[in-house]
Amino acid sequence: MVALVARTGRHRQRYHDGSRLVAGCIPYRYKKTADDCNSNSTETRELEVLMVTPQRRQGLLFPKGGWEDDETKEEAACREALEEAGVKGEIECCLGSWDFMSTGHQKDRNVDGCRKGYMFVLVVTEELESWPEKDARQRKWVTVREARDQCKLQWMCLALDKFEDYLSSKGVSNSSSEFPDESFSDSFSQFSDEEHSQQCRENSECEDEHPRSLIEDIPLLTEESASSSCDE
Repeated sequence: MVALVARTGRHRQRYHDGSRLVAGCIPYRYKKTADDCNSNSTETRELEVLMVTPQRRQGLLFPKGGWEDDETKEEAACREALEEAGVKGEIECCLGSWDFMSTGHQKDRNVDGCRKGYMFVLVVTEELESWPEKDARQRKWVTVREARDQCKLQWMCLALDKFEDYLSSKGVSNSSSEFPDESFSDSFSQFSDEEHSQQCRENSECEDEHPRSLIEDIPLLTEESASSSCDE
């Protein structure tokens, strides 16, 4: 078995107009909250998102980190989820991009602290027992409401708003919902291809000039927002 190792250094880091480019995601799952005693019964599932502790401060964050020159934004977001939170999954859509300042440059407003962050929705398919930053961070599954209460970064809270909009567009509750005994992804099949295409056309902010998507035919839902008072 090959040990997973987190990337270090910034020699492959991407920049644009002086801003360091970062990619992250909101990993989510549906947790069963009722015993399914009857195979024909309907079970209740509660939506949870996965957050991690920062290395040098209090609170919780969504996984994110530098976007490097040998990967797409989607690949960078998936890599950060694996390195920081120890989960694997599939990218469902892009939530948008946000401009912000890193914590170390909040007061001096130095241009070296400029960041542009891209956030994605990641449906978790596997949770690892061991991962690269296990000794440096703790991970925690929380409800969307708890995530909003504990996340201190404005730009990530804005991404969480978009995540809730994304769920609403699918007709899915962000707290608890009832589904038949089938995979959550199957519940999306009721939406037409035309609806997905319309959502894709709303904004192209998250698309690369030469995109190399991890998963073909994923709708990228985007809307750019800006914040200048948030963390790296």
